[in-house]
Amino acid sequence: MPTPKSSPDASPKSSAASSGKAAASCAPLRVSALKSSHPTRFNVAPDAADMAALAKELGLSGLRKLSFQGEVQADGKRDWLLTGRLGATVTQPCVVTLEPVSTRIDTDVARRFSPDFDKALVAETDDEEGIEMPDDETLEPLGDVIDPAAVMAEALALALPLYPRKDGAHLGEAVFTAEGAEPLTEEKAKPFAGLAALKAQMEGGEDT
Repeated sequence: MPTPKSSPDASPKSSAASSGKAAASCAPLRVSALKSSHPTRFNVAPDAADMAALAKELGLSGLRKLSFQGEVQADGKRDWLLTGRLGATVTQPCVVTLEPVSTRIDTDVARRFSPDFDKALVAETDDEEGIEMPDDETLEPLGDVIDPAAVMAEALALALPLYPRKDGAHLGEAVFTAEGAEPLTEEKAKPFAGLAALKAQMEGGEDT
């Protein structure tokens, strides 16, 4: 997933990263440059080209007014906590009519980066049904950098409406039929469903 272009990586010499002042745009933050004594603020401000690329990746018809502001601060001795506010206006095709539907998204975002991420994973179950994820859904592995732009893109993808629908748009009635038979609509099927339930109830009574 593409992430917005950013300025050069933050370093100990970067006043925006070390003094807690928000920058106009945000580069990936080097963990070694973060200060545990105070939060490091960030402000991701994608330009039109960045928003167009992200919209294409997410299958959006349009994306505007995208912003992500927040801070990264120490969380205990080894972890780092990113908190921020995501804002965006997205346009998607209606699932019924395919007409454009605009949705305003404003949501809080939190991610906790930990070097102990792997240890937090639950081991594979004995019956090999799969591997469970940590109970803390905000937990992320800690690398050399923390990238607010990447967090923004992921958070936006998770916040998108799954089934955007234009006001007044309704799905048509489902019709059930075999080839060559009279169509059986949901309305016509209701009496048969009631009879089936009554038959099941009566058969259950006979067994007792």
